[in-house]
Amino acid sequence: MKVIKYNDALKGKNSGKCKTLEYSFMDKDIDLGIAIISGRYPDEGYGINLISKELIYVIEGSGTLNFENEKIKFSEGASILIEPNEKYYYDTEYCKISMSCTPAWSMEQHKLVK
Repeated sequence: MKVIKYNDALKGKNSGKCKTLEYSFMDKDIDLGIAIISGRYPDEGYGINLISKELIYVIEGSGTLNFENEKIKFSEGASILIEPNEKYYYDTEYCKISMSCTPAWSMEQHKLVK
């Protein structure tokens, strides 16, 4: 068993509009992150995960998750599965989400694209 307490989570930000908490268990198969997004993220274009599935759970707030050919409105309590290589961006005034990736997320597999 492994436990990471809030004060031990790695605090960061992907942009001025996306603040993160990473709960890294040093496990290559799965991870957990919390993000607070205020505005459009990424600022332009799309984000894409080249390897991992991303399971999103909306803790607070609402918005739209925009894919190339589809827009999904979300609100508190919703869960969304993003497959590898799906391009997306968030459009929200405010949301707090939990994200779990399998295999575990890494900076090298996350890209911003037009």
